Amino acid sequence: MVKFARCQLVSGNESFVPGVRMQSAWLYIGLFLVIGIIVPVAPLLISWLVAPKKSNPIKQSTYECGIETVGDSWVQFKAQYYIFALVFLVFDVETVFLFPWALAINKLPLYAVTEGILFILILVAGLVYAWRRGMLEWM
Repeated sequence: MVKFARCQLVSGNESFVPGVRMQSAWLYIGLFLVIGIIVPVAPLLISWLVAPKKSNPIKQSTYECGIETVGDSWVQFKAQYYIFALVFLVFDVETVFLFPWALAINKLPLYAVTEGILFILILVAGLVYAWRRGMLEWM
């Protein structure tokens, strides 16, 4: 037989004393908000304060693996490579979502199997769209 302890509500009139539990859930939320703001902002502020501010032509030059650049370093390239990589990532992440579903398919109810099949159909439609638009051609 399991007995549960009775929870007592405490009035919020007591002041905060170290070692005593926090009386309000809002104190936790406020604490997390303050820490959530300080943690990313503090390193950015510190790096901005201690970073050198002097600029020179060597710092402004383009660095490519120790090789001096010849000509203009701002050249056009095909954005198709990035689109190809993004399409690959979409279908790669698809397998991460489908693997547990495929392992448990015989234990799932009918609506879960239907939703999985709908997910696969949406991805197939996206693949057909990308294929027809020529996004899967490497060169």
